[in-house]
Amino acid sequence: MISVVRQDQLPESSKPEYAFIGRSNVGKSSLINMLMRKKNLAHTSSAPGKTRTINLFDVDETWLLADLPGYGFAKASHVQREEFRKMIAYYLSHRPNLMNVFLLIDSRLEPQKSDLEYIEFLATNQIPFCIVFTKSDKLSQSQLAKNMAVYEAKLSEDWEELPLRFYTSAEKGNGRQDVLKYILEMNAMSR
Repeated sequence: MISVVRQDQLPESSKPEYAFIGRSNVGKSSLINMLMRKKNLAHTSSAPGKTRTINLFDVDETWLLADLPGYGFAKASHVQREEFRKMIAYYLSHRPNLMNVFLLIDSRLEPQKSDLEYIEFLATNQIPFCIVFTKSDKLSQSQLAKNMAVYEAKLSEDWEELPLRFYTSAEKGNGRQDVLKYILEMNAMSR
């Protein structure tokens, strides 16, 4: 629909909106492509930090998908990272139809400081979110369960009730139906 680099370029919309964000190289573009079943909808790259704009996609003329720049950009200057941070914070705080943020986290890694800080930012600013653990097919079931237990223990230090979590694989399509079902349920509640 549109790619924007400044807050004033964001279009007004009455449709429910869902944002996807995560650390650079978390597999966000691959997950979006898998969800939408379009191979090159979101551009993938072997270089982290490819997404440098807020990209809005109109899905079935019923809801908007927002592909946000990743945080922890490996090859962006401090000034660029700060510009991205401000643009994303503005977007997350000022989109009236933002229903949910899907915060993507690499299931193979131990809890990362930047992910935990983003969870805190979303919670502190009362921005609805859930966690999408990506690349779950890269681990055995026992290793995935072990990693998730570590994450749950870490989150339980600050949370009485843990955020909703999804487990996905862009390669195998795992989690696709769960994420889309959640979006459809949220859309139905917003009417």
